[in-house]
Amino acid sequence: MEKMRRSVTCGALRAEDNGKTITLNGWIHRKRDHGGISFINLRDRYGLTQVVVDADSSAELLATAAELKMEYCIAVEGVVRLRPDSMVNPEMPTGSIEVAAKKIEILTKSDTLPFVIDEKTNASEDLRLKYRYLDLRSGSMQEHLILRSKVAFATRQFLTDRGFLELETPTFIASTPEGARDYLVPSRLYPGKFYALPQSPQLYKQLLMVSGFDKYFQIARCYRDEDARGDRQPEFTQIDIEMSFVNREDVLSLIEGMMGYIFKETLKVDLPAKFTRIAYDDSIEWYGTDKPELRFDMKMQDGSFLAQCGSFQAFKDAIAAKGKIKALVVPGVAEKYSRKSIEELESTAKIYKAKGLAWMKVGGTDTAKTLEGGVSKFFEGQANLVCSTLGAKPGDLLLFVADPKAKIACTALGAVRTRLGKDLNLCAEGTFEFAWIVDFPMFEWNEDENKWDTAHHMFTWPQEQYHETLESDPGSVKGDLYDLVLNGYELASGSLRIHDPDLQKRIFKIVGFSEEEAQQNFGFLTDAFKFGAPPHGGIAPGLDRLVMLMAGETSIKEVIAFPKNSFAISPMDDCPHEVKQKQLDELHLIIKK
Repeated sequence: MEKMRRSVTCGALRAEDNGKTITLNGWIHRKRDHGGISFINLRDRYGLTQVVVDADSSAELLATAAELKMEYCIAVEGVVRLRPDSMVNPEMPTGSIEVAAKKIEILTKSDTLPFVIDEKTNASEDLRLKYRYLDLRSGSMQEHLILRSKVAFATRQFLTDRGFLELETPTFIASTPEGARDYLVPSRLYPGKFYALPQSPQLYKQLLMVSGFDKYFQIARCYRDEDARGDRQPEFTQIDIEMSFVNREDVLSLIEGMMGYIFKETLKVDLPAKFTRIAYDDSIEWYGTDKPELRFDMKMQDGSFLAQCGSFQAFKDAIAAKGKIKALVVPGVAEKYSRKSIEELESTAKIYKAKGLAWMKVGGTDTAKTLEGGVSKFFEGQANLVCSTLGAKPGDLLLFVADPKAKIACTALGAVRTRLGKDLNLCAEGTFEFAWIVDFPMFEWNEDENKWDTAHHMFTWPQEQYHETLESDPGSVKGDLYDLVLNGYELASGSLRIHDPDLQKRIFKIVGFSEEEAQQNFGFLTDAFKFGAPPHGGIAPGLDRLVMLMAGETSIKEVIAFPKNSFAISPMDDCPHEVKQKQLDELHLIIKK
C-alpha cells in the first residue's frame, strides 16, 4: 500500500493543482464508458473527483479500467488537468479539473450492491439498517455524521472554555424508579442481583455538585426500555450539564450561548442572543402543546364568547361544564379547504380525544363579512362580532374545538394547528425558532393509580412561593422547570434541583414513597445532602435530536451511525438475539417461555 497511498483526498483538488502528479484512494461512485474513454467518479468522505482513463492509455491500464465496477475500492495515480470549458461542472467543488489516470490498482472488489449508494436512497429502512455500513457511504449520511462530530466538538469547546469539567459517571448503576423501565444487567458474581443501565446521569451529576465540582458536563449515553414509538431509540445521547450556585437565568443564558456557538461554528447560522420565554400555561392556551412550532404564528384564541352569541349546543355544554372553546383562524385558505379536507383535520383532533372539529368560513367583504358552511347557521347575524373578536378576514377558515375538559380542547386544536403548519408549508426550511417553556406544573394527577406524580422528576425544586402549600394543594405548585423547544420538538429539559433533604422527603411523600422506599431507592443521594449540599441546577439537551433538526431531518435514525429500527432491533447484527445456555448458567438465569 505504501507506493499507492493517497497523497490527496477526493475533495481537495482545484484548478491551481493543474499539472500535479497525485495519488487518490477511494470508492467508485459511478463509471461511464464513452468511445474507448472511461470516466470514473471516485469518492471518499471528502468529496468526488473525476478520473479519466484515456483511449490511448497502456493496455494494462485499459484492461484494469474495463474490470472496474461500482464500489470497488481502488488507488489511482495520475496527473491533474483542467477540464474543457464545456465540461466544467460548477455543482462539484472539484468540477474544474479531472485526473488523467496513469496507474490504477484494485484494492478490494465489491459484490453486487443491495441498493444504489446515492445522496438519498429510496431503499427500505430495514434494508438500509441491515447494510448500514453501505448506507453510511452515501453523501447525506456522511454529512450528517460529520455534522454530529462537529456539534460534539463545539459543545466541548464552548463548555471547557467556560470552566466546565468533562466527568464520566457510571454505566452500571443501581436500578431506581425514574419513569421508564431500566435495562438490567445480571451480575455473575452476585447471583440474583442486577445492575441497571442509566436512564440519565441525574443522581450522579447531583452528587458531583455535592463533591464540589461546580461545573460539570458529559456527552452521556442513556438507556430506556420503552415500547416502540415514533423514532425513539433504546440508547441515545444527551449533553448533560450541571452547575452549582446558580439560578434559572444562569442556566438558560448558558444554553443560549452554547446553542449560538454551536450553530455559528457548524452551520454559520446566527441565533438571537436571547430566546423567547413562554409560560407553560400560555403555551398550552396558545399552541395546545408544551413544544410549540414557532416558525409560523397562528395562535389559538379563547372562543368562550361563542356560547353566548350563538345557538350551537356543543359550545354551550362545554362552557356550562367549566370547559373551553378554543378557536383558530387560518388565514386565506377558505377556498382551499373542502368539507372532505376539513374532515381529515377533524380526524387529527379526534386522536387527541376531541369529539369533533367545528368550522366556518369567512366570506363577504371587509365591511360586510359573512359566515358560511359548517356551524355558521347557529351564528346568523353574528358575523361582525365573531370576526372582530377573532380578528378574522374574508377568505379565512375558522376552526373550533369545545370540550368540558379544557386540556382536551387545547391539545386537540393544537394538534390541528401543528398539522396545518406542515400541510400549508408554513415552516421554512433552514430556519430555527427556539423558545424556553417555563413555569411547569410540579405535579400531575395519575388517574390510573389515583395519586400525584412529579411532572419532570422527583428532584426538581418547587418554586419558593409554593413551599407552604406543597401538601395541601399539589396541583397548583409550579416547579423551577424549563424546557428548550426548537421547531416543535423538545430539545432539552432541566430544572433547579432540591438540595434540602427535608424538602426532598416532602416530595417523596407527596408522590407516595414511604420513608423506607425513599431510603432504599435514593438514600445515597439524600444522605449526601446532609453534608452541605450546594444549591444547583442543570439541563440535558438531546444530541441526537439537536443534530437531526440542524440536518433538516425528521428521524434521529438519520444522524446515528448504527441505530435500531422501530422495534428496537438491529437488522445488521441481529441484536437482540439468544445466548448460549452456558452463559445463562454462569449468570444463574432461567428463560421463562
